[in-house]
Amino acid sequence: MMRFNRGITSVILVFLFLVISGVRPAAAMVYLDITSADLIQMPVAVPAFINKKNPDKITGKGRRMADLAGRALTLHGFISIVPAKSYAEGRSVNWRKAGADFVMLGSYNRDKSGMVLEIRFVDLSNKRMIVGKRYHTSWSKGSMAIRKFCDEVIYKLSGRRGISNTEIAFVSDRSGYKEVYVADILSGKARQITRHHSITVSPRFTPDGRRLVYTSYHRGNPDLYITNLAQSKFTRALSWRKGLNLAPSWAPDGKTMLITLSKDGNPDIYLLTASGRIIRRITRNDGINVSPSWAPDGRHFAFVSDRSGTPQIYTMDIKTGITTRITYQGAENTTPAWSPSGTEIAFTGRVDNTHQIYIINAQGGQAEQLTRYWGDYESPSWSPDSRQLVFSRQRGGRKELCRIFIKGHKVIPMFKNLKGNQTFPQWSPRLPY
Repeated sequence: MMRFNRGITSVILVFLFLVISGVRPAAAMVYLDITSADLIQMPVAVPAFINKKNPDKITGKGRRMADLAGRALTLHGFISIVPAKSYAEGRSVNWRKAGADFVMLGSYNRDKSGMVLEIRFVDLSNKRMIVGKRYHTSWSKGSMAIRKFCDEVIYKLSGRRGISNTEIAFVSDRSGYKEVYVADILSGKARQITRHHSITVSPRFTPDGRRLVYTSYHRGNPDLYITNLAQSKFTRALSWRKGLNLAPSWAPDGKTMLITLSKDGNPDIYLLTASGRIIRRITRNDGINVSPSWAPDGRHFAFVSDRSGTPQIYTMDIKTGITTRITYQGAENTTPAWSPSGTEIAFTGRVDNTHQIYIINAQGGQAEQLTRYWGDYESPSWSPDSRQLVFSRQRGGRKELCRIFIKGHKVIPMFKNLKGNQTFPQWSPRLPY
């Protein structure tokens, strides 16, 4: 695996131009696999943003802007931030001696519309500006502009869009009841979505990220609800059929969803419209069939069935009904989550009396165990760039959310300051800036 060499970082983004006589030139963009476990992180300096009217004064606002940018960059796993003490927060600095290979320089000013924000991301090995942007925005939306810029940097370096403007939905018992919350990925600030004073499980974002579906027991039956995240008071029931109405999975186009119903006795998977009307029953009494997860192609889905005698992961072509078992290791494999890239499926597997996180090729094969630590790890959900998974970890009596890079295997606790136990995480799609 190629590594980053200090001073030769321009290898990150390479353009290959193949010119053949008589043929129109073609260009191919080649990126390194920046999520590889043995890849050295890129050191980036992000000094405090400066006010153009008073550039020599370091302010709390400028520090907060730089801190947000630093967190947005490091979220993606292949960037480390050079401590500000290494260069005394100044700008007349030999950045290379301070330990940086790249520097992000930001400034802001007022105009009639609100704020003018200018940011540059520079490769210090050749003094080349990789990304430079000027944003005209309101002061309240300045943080969105910073996230947008950082995601542009991530795209230029890796070829995949950044994920700094995403959220995590989860269930917490911090109020004394199991309610749904949504937390910002960078700040960890959480807002309570449901107030049913009961048990709520399995929150799922719609593909546009604007609404959330979940199952609540507050009327005595596990019924399915949908709420508008912009107007959390707008909540309505989607499916309140007798028995289970559980664990929905939206089709990529947002027009239909798969859900587990037990209205006819056996828990089976049904295809519903976005308004909750049943289109057809997908599985029929061949064991217990639960936990559907759509593939991004909109044609296949993964699910759990015990038709072989133990819970295992299967995939199905929804048009032909052709079903394939893909897990054979272990006696209990559950909670499949199909990656946005379409190539892999994450799931929870039971091994040595603990639950651990695995991934497997969507076509089947040998599963890879990602977590190998004390505790139980369950309910994986993919980041929109397919580089990370969020899941719930239980150690002792405490349940918290953690994330892991699929090629790094380091478990990173999230939202440490949130009270209560946290379960059933779901990573949002990329949200509008």
